[in-house]
Amino acid sequence: MRVSITQIKEMKQKGEKISMLTAYDYATAKLVDEAGIPMVLVGDSLGMVVLGYDSTIPVTMDEMIHHTKAVVRGTSKALVVGDMPFMTYQVCIEDALRNAARFIQEAGAQAVKLEGGEGMAETVKRVVAAGIPVMGHIGLTPQSINQLGGFKVIGKTPEAALRLLNDARALDAAGVFAIVLECVPEGLSRIITEKVGVPTIGIGAGKFCDGQVQVISDLLGLYTDFVPKHAKQYARLSESIRQAATDYITEVQAGTFPTEKQSYVMDENVLAELEKYT
Repeated sequence: MRVSITQIKEMKQKGEKISMLTAYDYATAKLVDEAGIPMVLVGDSLGMVVLGYDSTIPVTMDEMIHHTKAVVRGTSKALVVGDMPFMTYQVCIEDALRNAARFIQEAGAQAVKLEGGEGMAETVKRVVAAGIPVMGHIGLTPQSINQLGGFKVIGKTPEAALRLLNDARALDAAGVFAIVLECVPEGLSRIITEKVGVPTIGIGAGKFCDGQVQVISDLLGLYTDFVPKHAKQYARLSESIRQAATDYITEVQAGTFPTEKQSYVMDENVLAELEKYT
């Protein structure tokens, strides 16, 4: 039985901290699910850490559906959230409904995430009314990176902080089951967390959020192009992978791989018979 949005909301009420990770493929999703992660986000961050784009903006619905299907196949307990990519929900509510439905019906996700605050409240309301759980996302919204002028902390001035608080309240009223707060000052995150009824999930938003989300590639030390300030590397797999590949090259060139252990044998009589014809 998968974790439900009701259980996620109850975790806030009980004061239980919520752990969330991204995953983009079957093998990784299976491992984090076995570890007990209650929520897995198939983030459009895959555009950068998996597909090599320089932002999340080029990511398409078909790419998101492809990766979400793999993550769903790799999980049995975690709530899987599909990240709606750029311009798949902003043009009109009909687009939002159609694309959100693809995540649920075609990819097998249990919820979707979209960026934006008050301006997206009506869209959120309509998607939720259609029976599709929605996670909100405010603060640093990567799909708006060109408008924001880069990756930076959002909400440092009184005016910006009030806008974020109003955004959070609007999303709460529209029916989201949780809100991601990205790159938001810790003090402001604390206030938002206290003022909304749904869980806040922080990424670079401090310890007062109801939960935390991290990009799995940052956590594992796999993505080395850029390591955000808010990321903690719990492993350095890039170094292990690079060394393993180097060792492999060395052994192939030296003729020490493969050994008998990695090779298959055939019956000597069959081999002798074959050699008569060569």
